[in-house]
Amino acid sequence: MRLGQFESETTDGTWGGLIDGEEVVHLHAAADAAGIALPRDLRSITAEWEWREKVELAATYARETGVGLYDPADLTRREPITDPQKVICVGLNYRDHADEGGFDAPDEPVLFSKFPQSLIGPDETIEWDPALTSEVDYEGELVVVMGDRARNVDESEALEYVAGYTIGNDVSARDLQMADEQWVRGKSLDTFGPIGPHVVTPEEVDDSGDLDIWTEVNGERLQESNTRQLIFDLAELVAFCSRAFTLEPGDLIYTGTPDGVGYFRDPRVLLDDGDAVTVGIEGIGELHNTCRHA
Repeated sequence: MRLGQFESETTDGTWGGLIDGEEVVHLHAAADAAGIALPRDLRSITAEWEWREKVELAATYARETGVGLYDPADLTRREPITDPQKVICVGLNYRDHADEGGFDAPDEPVLFSKFPQSLIGPDETIEWDPALTSEVDYEGELVVVMGDRARNVDESEALEYVAGYTIGNDVSARDLQMADEQWVRGKSLDTFGPIGPHVVTPEEVDDSGDLDIWTEVNGERLQESNTRQLIFDLAELVAFCSRAFTLEPGDLIYTGTPDGVGYFRDPRVLLDDGDAVTVGIEGIGELHNTCRHA
């Protein structure tokens, strides 16, 4: 399944949808008409008991009746997950990225967080005040979306708790990050957490440990790698996090960025007003955003 969140002129607010071929199913509307209980937003949907089966039932009803079917051209995509309890990020999780920054590869995952209010969706604008930060960088990443509550899960079972995967850009104010000597402020400015365009459920992904990943700025490819290069794979990350704190449905794990970030290039390549950034991941899609000085 490919799941997202959408808005339209004919519906109220943001709602979770299933991308079904050339159409999008409004899951709450179709489920309601079919007598099935499904919330409006995707995060809440993933917290429902047997949510996958309910989504399939709602989609079947929509196909058979036409209720809740929309043309994607009439919709605006939003971030596929809103208001997660946690946005967890993993630092230095590609060996080449650690090397380019002059860091030793870690012995266990390095965790930090972004504030959930930093999240924006596809085609939305990354904004910052140039008087606050003048060293804004891109970091293309695979993002894990949790689908079930996970606490102290075994690595062999960890991926069973995952709802799906999406694309993220861990936008970073490097001057703030380096000045603070910890990363929360530099990583959490409003709009510094693009995700999307949708969530792809695990059965749609051949091998999450072997996906090409790339980032382009104004059409120039600056990051290009594969999730084979992760130091700690996705199952390790989910299990490791779950040993420290409970993972809830809709929680996001940014799994790390490969080498090629702008700050460590010579000369540096930093984002500026008007730049266009695209992060792509094989089998998932492409996340497009533009940049603007606030």
